Amino acid sequence: MKTPLLLAMVMSIVTASAVAETVAPGIVVHSTKGQFDEVKERVVMAIENRGMVLNYTAHVGDMLERTGKDLGRERRIYTRAEVIEFCSAALSRDTMEADVRNIVFCPYTISIYALPKEPGKVHLSYRKPAAIGSGQSIKALRAVETLLQDIVREALK
Repeated sequence: MKTPLLLAMVMSIVTASAVAETVAPGIVVHSTKGQFDEVKERVVMAIENRGMVLNYTAHVGDMLERTGKDLGRERRIYTRAEVIEFCSAALSRDTMEADVRNIVFCPYTISIYALPKEPGKVHLSYRKPAAIGSGQSIKALRAVETLLQDIVREALK
């Protein structure tokens, strides 16, 4: 009897702390309570736990802050915003062997951002690769989507 109650409590906590929303077709956003650096570290760990390494981190928030002043546009868009870029050699190979034009889906990225009006809340987002082309291409692109979902889910635990 205690197990169903415990499971219900855990599920309510997970639901309250990690909300997914679809803001536009092909874009997935999850929100969670926490500090930016802690959430980012969990994303990095989830990537590295799968044997992958980061290729690059784009400091989008810093760039917008810096260039906004040059443009005379000083509204702060993000408290912090970074885009992490990484790749899976095996999945990328599968994807591009299926269709060379699938190169547009590589590298994979996950955006991490916090907003000025939402202290203590961090958002994780990614683009869902369009499942297009041959059956082999669709299968490979769905595997990429599953990878992105799994990384974000692990980071939200």
